[in-house]
Amino acid sequence: MTSEGQLWISSIVHKIRLQIAQDPSLNHEYMPAMGMKSFIQASLELLFGKHSRVILENRVGGVHTVGDSGAFQLGAQFLKTWRGASQIVYIISSQNELHGLVFQDMGFTVCEYSFWDSRQLCMSPNMLLDVVEQAPHGCIFVIGNTGNFKMTQHQWAKLMAAMKSKQIFPFFDIPYQGLSTGDLEEDTKFLQYFVSGGFEFFCSQSLSKNFGIYDEGVGILAVVAFNNRLLLCALSQLMNFALALWLNPPTMGARIITTILCNPALQEAWKQNLKEVVENIMLIKEKVKEKLRLLGTPGSWNHITDQNGPHGYLGLNTQQVDYLVKKKHIYIPKNGRINFTCINGCNIDYVTESINEAVLFTKDSEK
Repeated sequence: MTSEGQLWISSIVHKIRLQIAQDPSLNHEYMPAMGMKSFIQASLELLFGKHSRVILENRVGGVHTVGDSGAFQLGAQFLKTWRGASQIVYIISSQNELHGLVFQDMGFTVCEYSFWDSRQLCMSPNMLLDVVEQAPHGCIFVIGNTGNFKMTQHQWAKLMAAMKSKQIFPFFDIPYQGLSTGDLEEDTKFLQYFVSGGFEFFCSQSLSKNFGIYDEGVGILAVVAFNNRLLLCALSQLMNFALALWLNPPTMGARIITTILCNPALQEAWKQNLKEVVENIMLIKEKVKEKLRLLGTPGSWNHITDQNGPHGYLGLNTQQVDYLVKKKHIYIPKNGRINFTCINGCNIDYVTESINEAVLFTKDSEK
């Protein structure tokens, strides 16, 4: 959201959308079953790096998907058919994900967990490591947006060792690359660990939010295999599922993204846009924390600025969230996770004063 409360749209995206609309050479012919090839390639290079080992070895490919959950719908179909012995899915993320519903509809048994440690008020890597230890042999393990917590390379190595010993299949979610830290490579660096560790895996890459084209719902399902032969086998099956699910993906969002990513000048301008957005998000969080401090709100609020990305936990309990919803008409999930970009100069005083009231009210009721 902008400071005026409007949806953020990159100025570059607006310019390219107009260019595409006025291009007389474009027609509305069907795309290949896998989707727009140039878009898939550009997306993979954004995800892994143009000179990544997995791209050079030609053992990563992708399918052009529809909507934020399209990649999970497609991946779940494949796993249900070709990994029939794995009927249990573990999902760990920074929030309750819709992916769980996708897997449940396919007949999988789904167990969901969160990175958020409500006692320590932080995103805890130990949560992820503990869940992997609990996970059964051969299960599917969905790891949601990891941009909100920091794991050392040693911790990643420990995680991968546990997953490999249990033959767990990883399925990653990258919902808004670049909007967690402002650094596109940093947000997906952990994928290189799994590539180097010799894993096969799926990765859902949504590109709607980081390009500001929310109504387009566009992304890819990235597939990493042991070798090119296995990759082609997997892609051929995924193509059949894609034909049944949506036959042909819409192309406007894919054209916008491909035009930007394949033009160095436009890509650099877009990256700068992302950095500015991330800086504004951090500024909002700093202001919220400082206003709570000036109000004398009990507790420490450092966890607000310790979290990356547009979304974050306020660290409120259920009673405090209920107070905000019922008394102040601030509608947030029961876990207290909000989109900080919805806070601006027009409502920040009301929001922070309401949080202060909620905390003081519950403190008084505990006496």
